[in-house]
Amino acid sequence: MAGNGEPFHSAMVIMAHPDDAEWTCSGTVAKWCAEGWDVVYVLCTDGSKGSSDPNMTSEDLVKIREEEQRRAGEVLGLKDVVFLGYPDAYLEPSLQLRKDIAREIRRHKPDVVVTGSPTRDVERGYYVSHPDHLAAGEAALSAVFPTARDRLTFPELLDEGLEPHEVREVWIAGGGDTADNYVDVEAYMDIAITALKAHVSQVDQENAGEWFEQGRIRTGAKIGMAYAEAFKRIPFG
Repeated sequence: MAGNGEPFHSAMVIMAHPDDAEWTCSGTVAKWCAEGWDVVYVLCTDGSKGSSDPNMTSEDLVKIREEEQRRAGEVLGLKDVVFLGYPDAYLEPSLQLRKDIAREIRRHKPDVVVTGSPTRDVERGYYVSHPDHLAAGEAALSAVFPTARDRLTFPELLDEGLEPHEVREVWIAGGGDTADNYVDVEAYMDIAITALKAHVSQVDQENAGEWFEQGRIRTGAKIGMAYAEAFKRIPFG
């Protein structure tokens, strides 16, 4: 799909934590990778707070979650996984975060950026209201437009050899009531669930696959697909 008739070949998924992308859009990512796209993940935080184990330290958890995310990326066929390393639970849509995301956009030059919504929706449950998710969505959208595009914004990126890049579309994962773009992921469910279960420290290995599957069934039922993932599509240019 492409707004100007030219096919897309690359995507970047920008999320707050390791495992966020697997929960929200891994069926679509598996499809893209199978079709030969270059797909890069950018994870804003280090995942250092995601444990209720009293014997777990943040230092150990950072290493565990990075390893889990890399294994999930191998399952999906990602080109790269970038960890920005901001502390989990404290993420803000700061200028520094915007710059760091823009750096990766300029470096990898994606056609499509996938991220979460920056808007708190109290009707959709706790998951989408995590403050880190909101901050990552806001920073990602601001990095796409105008930061990654504009030559004179953060000119030090030019000193790093990173020329401006115009992202062609942003897809907001989930999309809520505004979703207007549905991806048929039926053929990629096994891959997506395997990638999700790579996050052993975070995911209920017995039930996660069923939860994941049921979410795609509910989304697909809205438009006559067996399994689907939904997005709000925002064209640029």
